Amino acid sequence: MSKRVRKAVFPAAGLGTRFLPATKVIPKEMLALVDKPIIQYGVEEAIASGIEHIIIITGRGKGAMEDHFDHSFELDAMLEKRGKRDLLAVSRNAASLARISYARQKEPLGLGHAVLCAKELVGDEPFAVILPDDVIDAQPPCLKQLIGVFEEKGGSVLATMTIEGPGISAYGVLAGSQDRKNPRIYNCTGMVEKPKLEDAPSKQAIIGRYVLSPRVFELLEQTKPGAGGEIQLTDGIKALLKEEKVFGYTFAGKRYDAGDKFGMLQATVEFALKRPEFGERFRSYLKGLNL
Repeated sequence: MSKRVRKAVFPAAGLGTRFLPATKVIPKEMLALVDKPIIQYGVEEAIASGIEHIIIITGRGKGAMEDHFDHSFELDAMLEKRGKRDLLAVSRNAASLARISYARQKEPLGLGHAVLCAKELVGDEPFAVILPDDVIDAQPPCLKQLIGVFEEKGGSVLATMTIEGPGISAYGVLAGSQDRKNPRIYNCTGMVEKPKLEDAPSKQAIIGRYVLSPRVFELLEQTKPGAGGEIQLTDGIKALLKEEKVFGYTFAGKRYDAGDKFGMLQATVEFALKRPEFGERFRSYLKGLNL
């Protein structure tokens, strides 16, 4: 594969039940992390990694995402009339981040099916997948790190992190071996979904960033639904492994599970502390709490 990675797919059709009741009317991807929806962090990461075209997979009740990444003429006119230039720039920024297209996942048939919904928009070229729930603080951006490995190795790349102990059972786990030249690169021979600790083939857990060969679309079309009638992305990648090289990459950075309440709280505190306009004030507040 020699084509450049230009497109990124954002599966965002899930129901977000872990954040009920808030997600009864608000898409979980639109929940605010400090002052930006969590999906915007992923979109900004993609753009900073050289992505030109964002493809968001939506479902019923997800119109707020499309509105967020569109121009709000009434709001912009009001802010301009009142001379609030800083807020006007913030409002317009979200609408001018990137070229964004939308595809509809009409039924919740799994992550693999959600990715498959992007087939026509992606076409015959390698592409990225970003799961909005995984917010990653990294420089260079996590996706940019993966694209670098893709360009070097010429095969699909999955972001991984090292998980010690029983926590590994919450993830898909890679089987394979470390690359001799770069210990962050893992030569993948297989993967196991949510294994028991004693059955885990490694400590390399797959997290929500992928750079994939377009061949995976055809393989997902051939993948039979598993538990719950869902088509899993890992099953498509397992099939891809039989035909092409697949690599894991232990990215440099910190990942927050913003699809989990505790993970969202962690991200909120740590991202807020880094904000120059109120980080020190917030730090002082936290130190003053009687914990």
